[in-house]
Amino acid sequence: MKKVRNNHDDIYPASSGYVRAIRAGDMLFISGTTARGTDAQGGPPMEQLRVVLDRITRIVVAEGGQPSDIVKLTTYVTDRSDFWPFAGPPLEVFDEFFHGEYPTNALLEISGLAEDGLVVEIDAIAVLD
Repeated sequence: MKKVRNNHDDIYPASSGYVRAIRAGDMLFISGTTARGTDAQGGPPMEQLRVVLDRITRIVVAEGGQPSDIVKLTTYVTDRSDFWPFAGPPLEVFDEFFHGEYPTNALLEISGLAEDGLVVEIDAIAVLD
């Protein structure tokens, strides 16, 4: 199966040592995505979440898909209380992007992310038709 690597520099360029997305057949694997380099970095968690989901969904669309093609998320957060229980603000942000067609999701609390001021990172898998 052919694998196509794309850094999507116009959406969210990858740093050295990895690629932003790999498409293998109808599967799309998206590397961990943060609000790095935006006004949201260092800002409120829901602003960062909005930037992250915007970047992920734009990559899926650039690859010929749509947000409902995203089947799996792994969400890493530095403070679980900002995102759990999954209701209110986090759910409202997810609704903006998924309109009720949610992917599976694992929420993991971690001690920190790669850069200061980042509180959420998400990697994703999409199945493109």
